[in-house]
Amino acid sequence: MRAMILAAGRGQRMRPLTDATPKPLLAVGGKPLIVWQIERLAAGGWRDIVINTGWLGEQIPAALGDGGTWGVRLRYSPEPADAYETGGGIATALSLLGDAPFLVVSGDIYTSFDCARLQPVARAIAADPQRTVAHLVLTPNPEHNPDGDMALDAQGRIRREGERLNYGNIGVFHPALFAGQPRAQAWKLFPWLYCAVDAGRVSGEVFSGIWHNVGTPEQLAALDAQLRAVD
Repeated sequence: MRAMILAAGRGQRMRPLTDATPKPLLAVGGKPLIVWQIERLAAGGWRDIVINTGWLGEQIPAALGDGGTWGVRLRYSPEPADAYETGGGIATALSLLGDAPFLVVSGDIYTSFDCARLQPVARAIAADPQRTVAHLVLTPNPEHNPDGDMALDAQGRIRREGERLNYGNIGVFHPALFAGQPRAQAWKLFPWLYCAVDAGRVSGEVFSGIWHNVGTPEQLAALDAQLRAVD
């Protein structure tokens, strides 16, 4: 099974740092944000990885190469500088992602989430996509998103109503979910995915461990200091 790292965005809130460097290549704790993601995926058994690139996108394959340094295979799905958003980026990369459920993570988060725990989730989705077509990882609401995004019911199904939690930018998706959706066009994953949510076909889980959405230079500096202090 394959994974995708979303790395095409402009990173407006991270300017001026992203004027010359794509956001996923900004470093914390001595290595680029995206390298932390690659290492997490590799440790969890996800070693065939697609990365979409957009803003200053040529820098990413130049920095990462074919992934051999981390024992993975990296392939790239190029987009224009203004990128295709999450939904459009995934749909555009489908030919590289294959026919099995795949894991998608954002290239600008830092987390201790164990990606290995999503291997059996992906296999379960592959076995019965009519019941479950996606699985989302939720986190406690961070300061930048105090109202959350969606809820999780007692049966482990994502709902729009209830005690809202933050979408942690980690999810497993069946490729059939994107069949017929436009490629090489910009469109957002939400609210489009709510059709599957309302049909009860999206499961979820809550992760309460280390999770940071690194959105501003101040957040980047704070996380960098925290990681260096641990070392």
